[in-house]
Amino acid sequence: MSNPGTISPDTAPPPGGDSDDLARFGYRQELHRSLGSFSSFAAGFSYISIMTGVFQLFGFGFASGGPAMIWSWPLVFLGQLAVALCFAEMAGQFPLAGGVYQWSKQIARPVTSWMAGWIMAIGAVVTAAAVAVAYQIILPQVSLAFQIVGGADDAGLTATPNGAKNAIILALGLVVFTTVVNIVGVRLMAKINNFGVAVELIAVTLLIVMLAVHIRRGPQVVLHAQSTGSGHSWGYLGAFLVASIMSAYVFYGFDTAGSLAEETREPRRHAPRAIIRALSAAFLAGGLLMLVGMMAVGNIKAQELGTLGMPYLVKSTLGNGLGDVFLVCSAIAVTVCCLAVQTAAIRLLFSMARDGRLPFGAAIAKVSPRSKTPVVPAVLTGVLTIALLLVNIGNQRVFYILTSVAIILFYIPYLMVTGPMLLHRLRGEWPRSDHGPYFSLGRWGLLTNLVAVLYGAAMTVNLAWPRAAVYGSDHWYFQWGAIVFTTVIAAVGLGLYLRYRRTTGPTAQPAAGDGLALDPA
Repeated sequence: MSNPGTISPDTAPPPGGDSDDLARFGYRQELHRSLGSFSSFAAGFSYISIMTGVFQLFGFGFASGGPAMIWSWPLVFLGQLAVALCFAEMAGQFPLAGGVYQWSKQIARPVTSWMAGWIMAIGAVVTAAAVAVAYQIILPQVSLAFQIVGGADDAGLTATPNGAKNAIILALGLVVFTTVVNIVGVRLMAKINNFGVAVELIAVTLLIVMLAVHIRRGPQVVLHAQSTGSGHSWGYLGAFLVASIMSAYVFYGFDTAGSLAEETREPRRHAPRAIIRALSAAFLAGGLLMLVGMMAVGNIKAQELGTLGMPYLVKSTLGNGLGDVFLVCSAIAVTVCCLAVQTAAIRLLFSMARDGRLPFGAAIAKVSPRSKTPVVPAVLTGVLTIALLLVNIGNQRVFYILTSVAIILFYIPYLMVTGPMLLHRLRGEWPRSDHGPYFSLGRWGLLTNLVAVLYGAAMTVNLAWPRAAVYGSDHWYFQWGAIVFTTVIAAVGLGLYLRYRRTTGPTAQPAAGDGLALDPA
């Protein structure tokens, strides 16, 4: 077995290549296997997307917790790093499309894996909608031509009636674009995604350097709370927990590298590395961007930092010309982020459908012989995302509600992998005796897995807690919306499981004696 937390340098697919390796799990090679190391990393990084998440939610975090909210960044990173390390082990052992659903399927009971896939599929649709809405925060601040509804007073805002409507209109255009790209095929998706990630990496590096040139105050700014704890029953801790939603929103989706395993060359080697590298790169880039930005902005107490957020910080510090350039780069990042979210959702639906776990599974699992892409899931995810956006048109709380619900619907499936995995570790059943030369946590596995479970459970409670600071105080169903919505999704999912549980199974059976899955937890 390899050293803790490492991948053996000579790791390679089993004899026969990637397609034969896939056949050992009972599946045929239907998707186009063309992605390399950078494309695998780019899929995870673009899903996290610093220039999407930080530009979207810096204002929310700053308004909720002041400059000191940045301390949630390393805390959330460490919690999600524990999750990512567990996922890296799974990706090395089970290089299958669908990621979290397939991993849960290998180590948990059928109902657990079904619910993990179902909840995550809905979460991906909600996430795509939440990401697409981010256009409103960026594009109208580049040019008022993008403010189709309303005027200058609504530009960059989702908290005004016209701003909320315009956000939905811009989002609809983005979702149509990503749907078309995903229908065309994974090669086009990868080219666009790789370009977007390259632009984002270069832009965020240059942005950090240019903001550093304008530094006006020392790093002690991160010790200031700016009285944001006032009004919270728990004082600043209450404000900090709300502000931590910003970090929680950015640090998820790194498992996408595993979701594209059947389209990646040597996925046992590339996917684990991509998961960890994507998360680590996002932590470093995002942390430096926020820290240097707060040290550089002219007025650290400006009200616009909490309303217009990072776009205001950049433009007020660097000027309109340079500021607009970086906002355009951020818009590119939002585009590829939405593309990556939908791509991962498509692979998840495809993976579940070919196991007979979805209604009309045969149609959903069908791969186009021309594009080597599941077309029906692409159309389905696009239509569902558009429907969700239209239902919320004009809702001034739509951005924060979609964001919070999206994160919850990912944290729960993550727990449906790390939880059963921890049980197997406690029983001495993981790692398996035939773990092989792939990624392994070794003696640090139990502690890492325990941290992943405890963190995931704690953050899920924090995200779902019905608070006016997150969900608004005008209607009770907004505050309780995350809990109600998640409960309804779980109930519908359980009903579908009971209906389709007798028809589950891969499209092609494994060879006798393979015995790849653990006994259900």
